[in-house]
Amino acid sequence: MAKTKAMIAVLAGDGIGPEVTAEAVKVLRVAARRCGLDLTFREAPVGGAAVDALGTPLPEETLALCRSADAILFGAVGGPKWDGLERKLRPEQGILGLRKALGLYANLRPAKLLAPLAGASPLKPEVVEGTDLLVVRELTGGLYFGQPRGIQPTADGERAVDTLVYTTAEIRRIARVGFQAARRRRRRLASVDKANVLSSSELWRRIVTEVARDFPDVQLEHVLVDACAMELLRAPRRFDVIVTENMFGDILSDEASMLTGSIGMLPSASLGDGPGLFEPIHGTAPDIAGTGRANPLAAILSAALLLRYALEAEAAAAAIEAAVDRVLAAGQRTKDLHTPGTTLLTTSQMGDAVVAALTGS
Repeated sequence: MAKTKAMIAVLAGDGIGPEVTAEAVKVLRVAARRCGLDLTFREAPVGGAAVDALGTPLPEETLALCRSADAILFGAVGGPKWDGLERKLRPEQGILGLRKALGLYANLRPAKLLAPLAGASPLKPEVVEGTDLLVVRELTGGLYFGQPRGIQPTADGERAVDTLVYTTAEIRRIARVGFQAARRRRRRLASVDKANVLSSSELWRRIVTEVARDFPDVQLEHVLVDACAMELLRAPRRFDVIVTENMFGDILSDEASMLTGSIGMLPSASLGDGPGLFEPIHGTAPDIAGTGRANPLAAILSAALLLRYALEAEAAAAAIEAAVDRVLAAGQRTKDLHTPGTTLLTTSQMGDAVVAALTGS
C-alpha cells in the first residue's frame, strides 16, 4: 500500500550533485501533487560540502535526519579539491558511512536501453537493442569495508593492504534479494564471482547455490567476473538479473551504463535495514559543474525508484518513467546524448521538459 505522506532527506553533495538533485526534486514535487502524495523535503550537507562546512563528510545532524526520513535522495560526493585529505575525511566516506550506518546492503542498478537512445550507445544498435538488466550489488562488505586495511612503511618503500571479507549471512541475504528480483522479472539470475581464484568467491558460489534451492522457478548460472564483463559487451540481452559482490558490482554496473548511452541515465536504489537511499550512479563531474551540461535523468529516474521502493507509489513512479520516455522520444537531449537532429537542453531545461511531459503541458 502506498505511503501517501513522507519526509525525504535531500543530500545533494558536491559537483553536479546539487544541480541534478534539484531537478529530481522538481519532478518529484509535480509527480506527488498529481498522484495525491504529501511529500516534504529537508536538506542536509554531505561529502565535501559537509567537510568544508562542518569538518566531517557525514555530520551527526545529517545522519540523524536520514535515520528519521522515509527515504533519502542523494546526489554525488567527491572531487579533486578534497583528494589530499586523510581517508577518514574524504567526501566518499559520507556515502560509505551512510550505507554502513543504515544497513543498506543491497544496491539495485537497472540498466535498460530506452528505444530512442539505441544510437547513443558506443555499441552497435543491433547488439544493445532490447537490453534490460538489473545489477544487484552487495553494498556493505568486501574490499570496501574489510579490515585490516591501510598503507604501512617498509624497509624498501611502503606496503598497502585491503581485505576482502564475506560471511555466509552477508552472501545469503544479498542472494535472496537477487533471486526475489529475478522472480519479479524474467526469472534468470547470473551470480558473478571469481571462484577459480578467490576464497571469498568460492564461499559466495557455494552459498548462492544453496539459496537457489528456495527458488526452483529461477534459472541460476554462475559466471566468472571477467567473462561477465566480456558478455555485457558482446551479448547484453542474455542477462536478466546479475547478483555480485561489492567491487565487482561497482565496476560491472558502470560498464552496463554505457549500454544505455550514458552514465547519466542510470539510477540506483540502496535498500536494507534503514530508510532507502536513491542516487544516480555517476560521480560529481567537477569539470562540468555549474555549466548546465549535466544530465539530470539518472537523478530523476532515481526519484522514480524512491517512489516505487520506499513509498510503494507505483503509479507515480511509472508516470515519471513514462515522462522521461516521452522527452527522449521527442528528441530532447543534454550534452552527453546530443547528436545532430536532436534538441540540446541544459540541466534545468531537461527537468522542465520532464515536468511538461508529466503534466501534458
